[in-house]
This record gives sequence, structure tokens and C-alpha cells, in this order.
Amino acid sequence: MDLPSLALVLRAALSHIPEERKAAEQSLEQFQYTPEHLVRLLQIIIDGNCDLAVRQVASIHFKNFVAKNWSPNEPNEPQKISESDKNLVRQNILGFIVQVPTLLRAQLGESIKTIIHSDYPEQWPGLLHWIKVNLEAQDQQIYGALFVLRVLTRKYEFKSEEERVPLHLVVEETYPRLLIIFNNLVQIANPPIEVADLLKLICKIFWSSIYLEIPKQLLDVNVFSGWMVLFLTMLERPVPVEGQPTEPDLRKSWGWWKVKKWVTHILNRLYTRFGDLKLQRPESKAFAQMFTKNYAGKILECHLQLLNVVRTGGYLPDRVVNLILQYLSNSITKNNMYQVMQPQMDIILFEIIFPLMCFNDSDQILWNEDPHEYVRKGYDIIEDLYSPRTAAMDFVSELVRKRGKGNLQKFIQFIVEIFARYNEAPLEHKPYRQKDGALLAIGALCDKLKQTDPYKAELERMLVQHVFPEFTCPVGHLRAKAAWVAGQYAHINFSDPSNFTKAMHCVINGLRDPDLPVRVDSVFALRSFVEACKDLNEIRPMLPQLLDEFFKLMNEVENEDLVFTLETIVDKFGEEMAPYALGLCQNLAAAFWRCMDMSEANEDETDDSGALAAVGCLRAISTILESVSSLPHLFPQVEPTLMPIMRRMLSSDGQDVYEEVLEIVSYMTFFSPTISLDMWSLWPLMMQSLSEWAVDFFENILVPLDNYISRSTAHFLTCKDPDYQQSLWTMLSSIMADKNMEDSDIEPAPKLIEVVFQNCKGQVDQWVEPYLRVTIERLKRAKKPFLKCLLIQVVANALYYNPTLTLVTLHKLNVATDFFSLWFMMLDQKKKSGVRVNFKREHDKKVCLLGLTSLIGLPAEQLPPEALERVFKATLQLLVAYKDQVEENKKQEEEDGDDDEMDGFEADTEEEDEDDLDMGVDAEDGDEADSLRLQKLAAEARGFQQNDSDDDSDDDYSDEDEDLQTPIDDIDPFIFFVETMQGVQVSNPPRFQGLMQTLDFSYQALASGVAQHAEVRKSEIEKEKLEKANKASQ
Repeated sequence: MDLPSLALVLRAALSHIPEERKAAEQSLEQFQYTPEHLVRLLQIIIDGNCDLAVRQVASIHFKNFVAKNWSPNEPNEPQKISESDKNLVRQNILGFIVQVPTLLRAQLGESIKTIIHSDYPEQWPGLLHWIKVNLEAQDQQIYGALFVLRVLTRKYEFKSEEERVPLHLVVEETYPRLLIIFNNLVQIANPPIEVADLLKLICKIFWSSIYLEIPKQLLDVNVFSGWMVLFLTMLERPVPVEGQPTEPDLRKSWGWWKVKKWVTHILNRLYTRFGDLKLQRPESKAFAQMFTKNYAGKILECHLQLLNVVRTGGYLPDRVVNLILQYLSNSITKNNMYQVMQPQMDIILFEIIFPLMCFNDSDQILWNEDPHEYVRKGYDIIEDLYSPRTAAMDFVSELVRKRGKGNLQKFIQFIVEIFARYNEAPLEHKPYRQKDGALLAIGALCDKLKQTDPYKAELERMLVQHVFPEFTCPVGHLRAKAAWVAGQYAHINFSDPSNFTKAMHCVINGLRDPDLPVRVDSVFALRSFVEACKDLNEIRPMLPQLLDEFFKLMNEVENEDLVFTLETIVDKFGEEMAPYALGLCQNLAAAFWRCMDMSEANEDETDDSGALAAVGCLRAISTILESVSSLPHLFPQVEPTLMPIMRRMLSSDGQDVYEEVLEIVSYMTFFSPTISLDMWSLWPLMMQSLSEWAVDFFENILVPLDNYISRSTAHFLTCKDPDYQQSLWTMLSSIMADKNMEDSDIEPAPKLIEVVFQNCKGQVDQWVEPYLRVTIERLKRAKKPFLKCLLIQVVANALYYNPTLTLVTLHKLNVATDFFSLWFMMLDQKKKSGVRVNFKREHDKKVCLLGLTSLIGLPAEQLPPEALERVFKATLQLLVAYKDQVEENKKQEEEDGDDDEMDGFEADTEEEDEDDLDMGVDAEDGDEADSLRLQKLAAEARGFQQNDSDDDSDDDYSDEDEDLQTPIDDIDPFIFFVETMQGVQVSNPPRFQGLMQTLDFSYQALASGVAQHAEVRKSEIEKEKLEKANKASQ
């Protein structure tokens, strides 16, 4: 397609007529792989005579095509762009950066980024030379060189030390010239805004280069000093007044404020990562000492001067204030730095930090004009990262934690004075905003105050006098803050229980407040009160109204904290939620679809609160299903509500919520009285996802697949359209044979084969040989002991399923001798302590015992006497080990039961440590809790942990066997062994007698002990049956 024709097609792609637009898109798709197509797109992009809209379409098409096709995704995938076209693009695209408008530059920049990440340095060795040449040029060429250098250095920003090697040459070749350019730009009097753009690029280049490691060229004291002098100059120098926008969003994005932000960012990074002696490796300590001595104090003084601008009513962007306060917080523990701050601490605390904590004009505008955005910002972790208020709270928390002596008392006295002034002032002159800041401070210092005398004894009185009255304040933001603070202190021991009740009722009333932010903060606080409530009768009568308010609020805002509170209520009331289960699931399902719609609408935006809230809705549904798990009749009632979610989200559309959806499917397949045909229709979706993209979720998919096979075995075996047995084989054989998959990735596969053999005993003979074949092949390649154990257990399960068929198959595959040699060797492996290295769990040992015992029952022609002796001895030894482990686990269980009684005392300790948690730990703990909950419920999950380390690790196995339900649960291995031996004795007395004669005294004693224990187990089992029968009849 020639240039004019291509331009016409691109113009048609903008048409408002759908047919024309679709035809143009099809034409572009048809010709995109033709030679020089990319080059022609580039020509249109830089053609100043061409309509800008057409050029923009060309740039977007160019960017998307390069991103998708420049590098093959798979090793053997053919190249879709010819090498000659690639060369033409590489030769021309760099120069075009400065020739196109800003609108198009962003698209070309993305393409350059893709090409650099793919080709530099191997396929694009001339890139660095081009940058060097253009750094020596003038004006626009320098801008282009800096732009490309920024893209290049960013490639290495997060790379490991080994991967950063090419960056060393980049720094060596460009930084001397870069420093000269930087210096020249700083010296310009009355610089235009274009200079800010160049300075910003230089800062970003420097940032990417030093993010993880300081390049060795910069470790030269003189070179580093040259850079630091300029950074400190830029930090101290006021930004130009002329040209500064007045509109807030434009002002903070103005070029000169961006430069100030990047300089502050760089100095913070140097200080926190490379200037802290405690964090440095020995070889880096000299740099840390030099930085601390020469620069850390100077930077702090500059920061304090900048904060003085805020104190006197001047302007600093929020992000700059946030970064400066981070620097101050990091300086609190360093004696020399704290000494610089100490004389000014009153000014810092009371004239800078505290005003930042107070409700301000911007908050009021947002509260009045866009309460939804006010709520979003208040609960957005990303907003917290940039917020001056959050940084101010962090500074106060760090100060009283690390330098509490004097500072805590002084700060609390300041807060008390604000409370007093507020109480004394007439209604029309009350300092509402200062009271808001004081309450925020009290909430932020909650953990410290709960532990510290004399404050911890005064907390209840403080709440009654200074927080409770604000629940009825005419000012909305104080009602919200009162709810939040009350929630922070809900767990304290109230000397007067009526105060707890009053606070909880005030918070519940807040759910009906006319202001949205008050309602949301009240829901957040309610979670703490529900957790702390000792008498649920205080909440029980209000449950229906509470749930109504919840769902009204969920219709207004997508906020995961709402869902967390709902989960807490469901957890607390358990089965009592049964009457509300269907309504809850319906409301949560509707909220989920709204959140998904919002998330898809905001796909290109960084804020993804809709997606987070969607995940929260699914988690809440799981919590509800768990709470009513003992009421199976409810599950068919909620199934039609949940089916559309499960069906849609088990496809690739649900990748972001796949784990949560699988958890719901696991509950539905485990607790429903029967598995419906609708639920069975989800099986093919999981199989398809697993084969295409969801292999990382294999362990999660294992749970519902297990449930299908174990709880609806007849349908699994008899249905031929679809053929579930065949689809399972196709998937498992493909995964087991895949040489690119790590051992840990395929662990669910042998677990599923076990499920088939145990649940379909006598009904899947045709699958024994295929499954054994892929198992043995994978065993030959397996490296990790845990996977070897799982694969051996597949054969053990097959022996228990049908020993004759299994043994014949092993001989047919010519692996019988090698397999049994490996099995016995792994059974014999012990640590120095005598503990077994392999088959560590009760379940592992039991499966092996059932397989070995099944061999013993075979006739002599299938199992010769010498083989029988070997199997018999191994079985005896394993039975003893199994008995010891069962007794040890029972003892441990009893001790754990005693420990559970201490949970209430441990809670306070956990709360005290919250300040020390890194951001994100709570989320991980939540995931772990979910995982444990799912393991507990899905008795079918097998409970095996991954083994990612060597033979000596005990961490790879944990005894979750008591939580499992499998078809072999009712089989006692001691009774099974003794009955098998009795069968041999009856069917072939000489064989039995011959075996006994070969045993020495120690093995005879073991055999006798096992026989006695089998009798004990028979008595115990009978006793357990009677106890169950008595309970059932009561």
C-alpha cells in the first residue's frame, strides 16, 4: 500500500460511520505485515503537511504493532517484521523524536522503549553513539538525546547487578557531558520553561541510574560532588514566579515544580538507600560516611527552609512536602540529624506538621462538590504514598516511637489545649478544623497511647469527653472523624461497658448520616466494634437494618473496606446469617458486576478501586458460603445467583479474580447436597483455562476438580458428552509431559491421579496403564524429593486400586525393578536424627502402606518369596513410623488446643507491633488466612505443601492430614495389614510359614506389636462408631 492510500485508510479509521471504520481497520490488519509498512507509518507520523488526527492514528497503530510484533513471544515463533524494516526503523526513529508534536512524541517514545528493551545492546550497538553525538549538538538535538537516554537508563532501573552491566558503559560515555549540560542549564539567568523540561530529563536519567546501585563512576568524590552541588542549588533555588499556573492541578504539574520534585526524590533515595551506615555492605560504608558527613545535614537544612514556605502560607506541591517529611522521618533515629531538628522541633511539630493534619480548604471543596472522590482518596493506598497528611502522621508516629521522651508529653499537651479551646469556644467560633486534626493525631497515636502510662488509663475518659460529643456535631467532617477515632479505640478495655455500647450505637447511627464520607467511615469503624463486641445480643436485633444500610452504601460506592466489615459480621454470626444468605449473595453479586463495569471503564487509569472492590465482593461471598456450610440446603438456592459470575470469570475475562472465583466453585461443589449439571458445565471452562493460561492456578483448580470426582463420581464415570475422564487425561498427560514445567508446578497432577484411583476403585482399569506411563516418565526427570514422593504415591494408589493390574503394567513398561529399588531407597532415607527424609505426612505413609500391603496379598507367581520378604519388612517399619507420627500429632493437637485458650491475651501484643509492619503485610496475612480456610473446607485439596528445597528441609511438609477427607480415611492400615496377612495364611500356609521363618527376632517382635495394635484399633473404631451413633440419636 503506497503512502497516499495508507493515509486515506488511516483517515477512514477515524470515521464516525461504523462500516467505514471497520473496513479501514480490516485493511490495516490485512496490510500490516507487508514490507516497509512500518516505515510508511513513520513517514506519515512526521509529515507536517498531513492532518494531525491522521498522524495520531498512525502513531498509535505504529506503537501497538511494534509492542506486539517487534520481538517474538515464544522461542520458536517466526519474526513478523523483516530485519531490513527493523534497520530502517532504528536508523530513523530517534531523529524523529524532536520533529513531532508532544502528542505524537509519547507514542514514539513507547515504541523506542520497546525496541531498546528488545535490541540494546546486541542488535542496536549504534544507539549509544547516536546519544553521544546528539548530546554534543544544540537545542532540539540535546532534548532528543536526553529523551532517548532516559528511556535507555530506565531499562536498567530495576535490574540486578549482573543485568546492569551495559549501564556502566552508558554512564561512562554520557555522564561527563551530561554534567556539563546540567551545569550550563543551572547557570542560565531567567530560564524559560523549556530549560525545566531538560533539567527534568537529566534528573530522571540520574534517578534510573542510581535507583538500585550507584555506578562506580559516581563513587569518585569529585565527580559526585559536581552533581551534588547542582542538586543542592536546584533544591535551594526558588522556582520562577513568572508563568506559574494558578489552577492547582496545572500548578503541581508545572515543569519547575516537577524539577523540584525530582531533585527531592533523588536526594531522598541517596540518603535512605546509600547514606545509612546500618544498611550498607562493608564496601559501601565509605560512601555512606562521606554522604552523611558532607551532604545529609545540608539537605536537611534546605528541607527545613522549604517547609518554612508552607508555614508562612506559601506553596509547595503535595508530593514535595511528602518527600521532605519522609526525609525528616528517616532522620529521627540519627543523632547528628536529630540534633539539627531538635532546636526547631516545636515549630516543626506545631506550625508545620499539625496544620498538615488538619482539615483544609481543598478537603472542604471535595467534601461538598465530590464526596465520592473524597471517600476514594481517603481509602486509597496510592494516595497515601503522596499525601502530606499521611507523611505528617508518619512523622509524629516515628517521633513518639523513637524519641518519645519529652516529645510525646509535649505533643499530647498541645492536643489537650486544642480540645480545651474547642470546648470553651462558642458554637459559631469553634476551631472545627483544628479539632479534626487533633482527633486524627489521637487516632494515629492509638497504639502508642494504649501502651503508655499515664495515657492508657485516660483513654476511655478522653473518648467520652472529646470524641463522643462529635457524633452529633453540625460539621460533617468531625462526625466522620469521631467515627474513625472510635473505631481505632474499640478494642480497649472499657471500665464502663455502657460507654462501649454508646460508641457502637453512635457508629451504627452514622450509617444513616446524610453525608456519604460519614457513612463510609462509620462502616469502617463498625468492623472494629463487631470484632471487639463480647455480647452479640447488642448487635443481633439490628442485623436486618444493618445489612440494609450496608447494601444501600454498596450501591453508592465501590469500597473494599465496606466488604471487609461485612465479612467480619458474617464471621461473627456464622449460621445465624442463614436467613440473609441469599439476599447477601444477590446484593454482593450485583455489587460485583457494578465494580467490574467500573474497572473496565477505567481500564487505562491507574486507579483500580473497582477491581479491588470486586475482589472484596467475591471474598465476602466465600465468607458467607463458609458461614452456612453446615446448611447444605442453602447452596442450591444461591447457585443461580452465583452461576453467571462463575461462568464468566472462569474464562480469561476473570484472570484478576480467578483465585477468588475458584474458591466459590470449591464451596459450591463441596457443600451442596449434590453437584448440579449447571455446576458440571464449569468443568470444561477450567480445563480450557488450565491448558491456555491458568497453570499458575493449578493448585487452586485442583480443589473443585477433586470435589467433582469425589462427590459426583457416578457422573464423572458415566457422562460421555462431555467425556470428563478423557478431558482430565488430556490435561494431566499434557502437563506431566511438559519438559518446560518446573517440578513444583505439576504437583497437583499426581494428586488428581490419586483422586481418580481412590474414588473410582474397580471402575477405571483402562486408565491404569496410561496414568502409570506418564507418572513413570515424569519420575525419571523429577529432581525435587517432594514430587518424587507424590509420583511414587500414584503407583502406591494404583497398587491399592488393583495390585495385579499395576504390577503387570510396571513389568510391561520394563520399570518394575528400578521403581521398587527407588521406592525402598526413599523409604529408608533418614536424617542424622533418625527422622525420615521422605513421605513425611500421615497421608503419605498411609498411601504407601496401603500400596505395599496390597502387594503382600498377591500370589507367589506374581510376588516371589524374596520380594515378599522385602515388602513385608518395609511395611512393618513404615507401620511403626506411622503409629509414632499419629500419636505425636494427637499429642500436638491437644497442646494446640490449650494454646488456643491464650489467643485473647496474644491479641494485644499483635496490635502493639502494627506500627512495625511494612505496607502490604496485612494483605499477605489475609491471603494466607484465605488459603488456610480453603484448605480446611476443601477436604479434597490433599493438603500437600510444595517442596522447594533440599532433602533436609522439614518445611516442605506440614501435617494437615486431620483436615482431609478421602476414600481411604476409614481404612486402618494396621487392620488392613493384619487381615491381608491372615488371608495369606489361609490361602497359602507354606508361603506364610516360609516368610515367618526368614524373619529375625526384631522383625517378629515388630509383627507381633503391629498385630496387637490392630486389635486396639478395632476396639477404638467400635467405640468411635458407638459415640457417633449416640450423638446422632440425641
